[in-house]
Amino acid sequence: MSAMPRAVDKLQAQMGNVRLTAMLHAGFILTGVVNTMLGPMLPVLSARWALSDARAGYLFTAQFSGSMLGVMGSSFLMSRRGHRISLISGLGLMALGSATLLAASWTLGMLATVCFGIGLGLTIPTTNLLISELNPEKRAAALNLINLSWGVGAVSCPFFVAALLRMHRTSLMLYGVAALLSLAAAGMIRASFPVFSPQLDNVSRMEEGLWRSRWVPIIGALFFFYIGSEAGVTGWIATYAQRMVAGAGTAWVLTPSLFWTALLLGRATAPVLLRHVQELKLAEFGLVLSMVGIVVLLGARDLSVVAIGISLAGMGFSSVFPVAIATLSRKFGSRASQIAGVMFALAGAGGATLPWLAGYTSTMFGSLRYGLLVPLFGCIVMLTLNAQLSKRE
Repeated sequence: MSAMPRAVDKLQAQMGNVRLTAMLHAGFILTGVVNTMLGPMLPVLSARWALSDARAGYLFTAQFSGSMLGVMGSSFLMSRRGHRISLISGLGLMALGSATLLAASWTLGMLATVCFGIGLGLTIPTTNLLISELNPEKRAAALNLINLSWGVGAVSCPFFVAALLRMHRTSLMLYGVAALLSLAAAGMIRASFPVFSPQLDNVSRMEEGLWRSRWVPIIGALFFFYIGSEAGVTGWIATYAQRMVAGAGTAWVLTPSLFWTALLLGRATAPVLLRHVQELKLAEFGLVLSMVGIVVLLGARDLSVVAIGISLAGMGFSSVFPVAIATLSRKFGSRASQIAGVMFALAGAGGATLPWLAGYTSTMFGSLRYGLLVPLFGCIVMLTLNAQLSKRE
């Protein structure tokens, strides 16, 4: 007789997990929009606040600095209060930052950017970890699906911006995203979250000599330059395209979507390619392809060439970060978790630094073409680092 209630409880728990997973996917689509919206919105924000490229670049610094704070906060909240508080706080801060981004002054806009950056830092690791724990027998597939939802948001964001630019109502997108994020946060309040058994902390004490490993600076630099170079390209490409066509029409807004679409296609085909090519070799090929794409961008004179260049860059970047994470796990094994936090902090530092440096270089030399040399330099550095890893395999 007792078997029936247990079966009902199990079914209810499974249905609760399905509903929670659906909500996480919806929230992650919105997270993808917020994570990438500075790029297509940058020309609008620069015009609103009369910003030079150097000052506009500080917006990326604000977003990624906030994200680093959020990542640290997510670890604190999850360990003490569980996933719910971290998710609700992250979604709420993203809603607040989005709704106030078009503030009257650049200073308030910076604060809004820090706000949604913290929200991103809270939401992204919490969502990934929760999805992983909800699917213990198929973690990789579940994580691929949730990050596909993020990609849907990243790809679709420029289309919304383009449509609303034609109506001179870009604020509607920000308010709409804020409203949807608020609904997602409210849904998380009512959602049923599973209770996971606490795990022993096996990484509370660093192994002696771990930080003296020769791999630490190489992989750390890869994380730094990858996120910085990717953000440098995606953050500035819409502005670059807009200036090429002197602001005519809205097709230039869609250029970041080409990058994210190519990135998703590249990651979808990577498992097939990895059956025939070693991981580091695939990453090296990708870096060469991304360099070719950036060089094409530097020589572009119309949007059709920009479209080719940014698509090549997106396809090239697609394999680099997953291979860097896989290399971290391969080199350090079970000890990788002890330094993963620092590696991801370095990634955030790259995002806070290189896009700003691209804007600063553009202002100094009077052309964004010079600014795009910054991510090109980042690709050259990463190619050198990858070659070092290949030699020491």
